[in-house]
Amino acid sequence: MKNGPFLIALACGVLLMGEEARAQTPAAAPVASAATDAEAWSFSAAAYTYLLPDDPDYLQPTFIADRNRLHLEARYNYEGKKTGSAWIGYNWTFGDKVTFELTPMLGGVFGDTSGIAPGYKASIAWRKLELNSESEYVFDSGGPSDNFFYTWSELAWSPADWVRLGVAVQRTKVYQTDFDIQRGFLVGVAWKKASFTTYVFNPAADPAVVLGFTLDF
Repeated sequence: MKNGPFLIALACGVLLMGEEARAQTPAAAPVASAATDAEAWSFSAAAYTYLLPDDPDYLQPTFIADRNRLHLEARYNYEGKKTGSAWIGYNWTFGDKVTFELTPMLGGVFGDTSGIAPGYKASIAWRKLELNSESEYVFDSGGPSDNFFYTWSELAWSPADWVRLGVAVQRTKVYQTDFDIQRGFLVGVAWKKASFTTYVFNPAADPAVVLGFTLDF
């Protein structure tokens, strides 16, 4: 029995080590989960239907994929009809009470309109107000006279999580208009990951209506 105290001490040590290992195992799980979330892709698809007074109506689809800092985007009928564009950008997000999101981008334009386009997407949010803007300058392969600056911006107020009210401006040469800068208002509703927004530009004369549908997944 001379080894009795030694055997008892050894058994206690083994039990304590087992308890410590079990206590540490759950703490490691959130680290792997956080890394997985940071590397996950997020996707968004949008379709904007333009109902025009003097030009044929048309559909403008957009598809977006984001993974951490990486931003990928594809558009059709944005820079011109029968024209597509592909974009790559870098996402920045910062701020606490006032949040900022900025994505500088570079795109290639191809189709009836072709060229290269630097651009950006940006948003500022504070409480129930949000300002969104996206712009690009197309260097047209046809020559400097065909270069063009496109922009779309909207300022919206959300009195509830499911509704948006605000104003919008755009500059485009996809269709003919008497206004270099078109101004109007917007009304939007959201449900889960889907949203539907109606825009009315130039409401006082020759109004153009845009019906926007967006789905995040």
